[in-house]
Amino acid sequence: MPGGRLTQQERQQIALGLADSLPYAEIARRLERPTSTVTREVMRNGGPTAYRADLAHRATERRAHRRRPASSRGAEPVPQPHGRDAEAVREYEELLTTVLMQSGLPKMMARVMACLYTTDAGSLTASELAQRLQVSPPSISKAIAFLEGLELVRRERDERRRERYIVDNDLWYQSMIRSARDNDRFVEVARQGVGILGSGTPAAARLESAARFLDFVSESLIRAAEQAREVLYTKAETTSGDTAEPRSDR
Repeated sequence: MPGGRLTQQERQQIALGLADSLPYAEIARRLERPTSTVTREVMRNGGPTAYRADLAHRATERRAHRRRPASSRGAEPVPQPHGRDAEAVREYEELLTTVLMQSGLPKMMARVMACLYTTDAGSLTASELAQRLQVSPPSISKAIAFLEGLELVRRERDERRRERYIVDNDLWYQSMIRSARDNDRFVEVARQGVGILGSGTPAAARLESAARFLDFVSESLIRAAEQAREVLYTKAETTSGDTAEPRSDR
């Protein structure tokens, strides 16, 4: 299996594979590369519908050029716990950032989310985030405000009265519920439009169809979120509490 960076020819093969609607695993097999390498390459450079081999190659060269000065200064990678490969962790954070951007998050917000999710504690202070991401504190503040508005992070004060920004299991539940509420608002407005545009007209029928679809999806989403929260999180916490009890009796 070849190592090192992808060549321009390999990028052209990736572009051809995407044009033929081949899955990433098949493209990787033909290149004799890990599937993660192909996935990261595509997602970092516009996604499957916008990937261009020549643009991707030039973008990689620019990124490599920007990193050289830092290397010449002898910058040390962030030490990793549990024997993790620092370079592999950095590349994974880039991949996760790209996937979050593809889902609609702006770049800085996606970088903050990726940083929090790849931290064992699941929480960092503003100064820790700024240091890890090498950005200014105002950039972190703006990103956190945006993510809090989407209920994707929350904040707490630690024992030293510092604000810590946290991602945990319950945030995904809250995000799903918020999404369902957004759907409900659209359903309500769409059905108002049916009355205004005239029941039975093509425009009204279109709105009614959208309202029925989203109403069904919202109901299913809320039900699934409640069930997932109960099965995956509540029971896990109960089990953890049960195992901890005998130790406290000793």
